[in-house]
Amino acid sequence: MNLDEALDTLARDPTAPLDLAEVALRLALDEYPSLDVEAYLSELDGMAREARNYLGGGLESQVQGLCRYLFHEMGFRGNTQDYHDPRNSYLNEVLDRRTGLPITLSLVAMAVGQRAGLSVAGLGLPAHFIAQASQEGRTVLFDPFHGGRQLTEEDCEHLIAQKTGRAVPTDSLSFHPTPPGLIAIRLLTNLKGVYLRGEDFPRLVRTTERLRQLVPQDVTQRRDLGAAYLHMNQPGKAIDHLKAYLKTLPDGPDTAATRQLLAQALSLVAKWN
Repeated sequence: MNLDEALDTLARDPTAPLDLAEVALRLALDEYPSLDVEAYLSELDGMAREARNYLGGGLESQVQGLCRYLFHEMGFRGNTQDYHDPRNSYLNEVLDRRTGLPITLSLVAMAVGQRAGLSVAGLGLPAHFIAQASQEGRTVLFDPFHGGRQLTEEDCEHLIAQKTGRAVPTDSLSFHPTPPGLIAIRLLTNLKGVYLRGEDFPRLVRTTERLRQLVPQDVTQRRDLGAAYLHMNQPGKAIDHLKAYLKTLPDGPDTAATRQLLAQALSLVAKWN
């Protein structure tokens, strides 16, 4: 798989049936250039072979078996101690350390479950990510971050309320699987937030550039690139991005702040010249 081609494909069609585990591992090459993608894919294949021994019975029983294998036998768990550790967003680190975020642990469940013959998809709820297994028109929701516990739709409502502090009626939620392209966007957006919070601007730029490949029409990514380059004391690189944002959204909610950033970048470049 060529990552640039894969991201372009997902940008055109977020539902494209790409192997998200491989996409996530190839994204991790940006941070870990010596990462052996094929070795990790082989590890997932091996886990799936073992997991098949746990998948007897009906759908609920199969989900229980998959979760018993992943979260008890293999020891995968949600990282509640250091939730914002960037390693939680890299699939290779999640496989090595057996801990991660809701979205990356759901990716593990998807990758192993699908390879084992169980249809598992990701489901992006507000403020939380879970997995959904399906078979012959029936579905089972489960939460990889919390040991794979099975959920009802009402459980999801309560979970979101705990996470956000506000009630979200069940009938306003979508329980349709999240398309691969949107999962990739959410994964990178999480990582972008981690790097922004840590003021790691070089990695923030790199991650935002990947997001631009997935959502080239989202001009806010260019605004964020401009601000990041300015923080890196590279105003020349910031100018085009800030101008592009202002040209597209001249009356946006943060137009005044962006104009200030652009003026600062132009002033710095003028001084240097």
